[in-house]
Amino acid sequence: MTQRRRAGAASVALLLGGAGILLTAGPAQAAEVAYKTECIPPPISNLPPVQGTTQVEITAPATAKVGDEVDVVWKTTQAASKNPDVLDLAENTVLPTGTIKLGGGQTGDLKMTGERKNPPIKKNSPMILSDMKGKLKLTAPGEVTLTPDAYNINVNKPISTDTKCTPKEQVKAGATIKVTEGGGSSGGSGGTGGTGGTGGTGGTSGGSTGGSTGGSTGGSTSGSTGGGDGKTDFPGKEVQTPYKCKTPIGDKEATSPVQINAKKDGGSYGLTVQFKKAVMDSPADIPADSVKPSMEVKLGGADKGTVHVEGPTNKEPIKSGDPMTIPDLTGTYKPGADGKSTLSPGVLTVKALGTTTTCTPAKSEVSLELDTSAQPGGAAGGSGTAGGSDAGGSGTATGGGGSSSGGGLADTGADDNGALRALGLVAGTVILLGGAVFTFLPRRRGGLR
Repeated sequence: MTQRRRAGAASVALLLGGAGILLTAGPAQAAEVAYKTECIPPPISNLPPVQGTTQVEITAPATAKVGDEVDVVWKTTQAASKNPDVLDLAENTVLPTGTIKLGGGQTGDLKMTGERKNPPIKKNSPMILSDMKGKLKLTAPGEVTLTPDAYNINVNKPISTDTKCTPKEQVKAGATIKVTEGGGSSGGSGGTGGTGGTGGTGGTSGGSTGGSTGGSTGGSTSGSTGGGDGKTDFPGKEVQTPYKCKTPIGDKEATSPVQINAKKDGGSYGLTVQFKKAVMDSPADIPADSVKPSMEVKLGGADKGTVHVEGPTNKEPIKSGDPMTIPDLTGTYKPGADGKSTLSPGVLTVKALGTTTTCTPAKSEVSLELDTSAQPGGAAGGSGTAGGSDAGGSGTATGGGGSSSGGGLADTGADDNGALRALGLVAGTVILLGGAVFTFLPRRRGGLR
């Protein structure tokens, strides 16, 4: 009976082999390992690192031969934290990716990729991550150990953010494959692994200085002057404006080149405020119609007060990695005094998803000087009282004005010793903090102001 069973098993093996089914890898093994983990929330969230424990189950064949390509599975049985008490995460919005360290007879990194597949995850409940998979080409005989290492969690709605987690102690191997001599190529080392993406980037990814720099239209250091000789178009001078910003993640600073242009219409002037450079690549996917900028242009010289100008919301979604820009801001200036009146960049406000960021110039430089004649209901005149918006023609947006400059806020420059690109963070930050930011254990949630 025993001989018949052996003969039968041999016959089945031959049949399967003849059908092209490889019988080289041994049965799968699964082992769980736990390790202390430090997780870094998206930098733009300004939250501290969080310590937690990750539990992982690694599944791989117990035995295999050189040349085999085997399947490896990483199952996260416990993430390092819960979904913070901020927002429910929708179905199929979470994508995990990670790395397994190879050791023993073969060294290298095996890239692991999951699926963006999860049930709805309530606030303050355990994170649920899909299994990550990779394929490992075995290149040398011996025992190959598989040890879970760093991993990343991407959440793509309502915007894309990444949280990066790394081991904070020596991690034990999650599985071991005994590799024997066999057919197949012996070339190469390390894991060939699944390549999958890590989703959108979070945090404060690099600054793009792109966009046309436009050009200063000249004039003295006190700004461009106009108002007489029957002219109607008065381009201003590009001025470097240092801003101090109050943002939802704290105080930031940056310098932006700004230009104020005017077009005369009767006794009033249509104003267009242009930002001359894109500040950075968008740190996240930003929905359409979610960001609204405005400014209070400061009046000086003969006139006093401010003129409100504003821009349209972003008509199209801004993809993560695309240049972050601010559109032209437009409004109407009705003079309140006779004489030479100056216009300088003033307080910039950006509203998005219920949050507000306010940037105030540290110093104000004149961009444009106009020869003005007082109009009924005009600005503050020579009374010396500053503040308030233009009384006669508050600047409701008339659509993006015709700048060919490329728009956008300025980069402070790569040589600025790490100076913060605060104005570029305005749009990205308020979107991130107005929506679901995937962070670990939000003990400082009340501090996000």
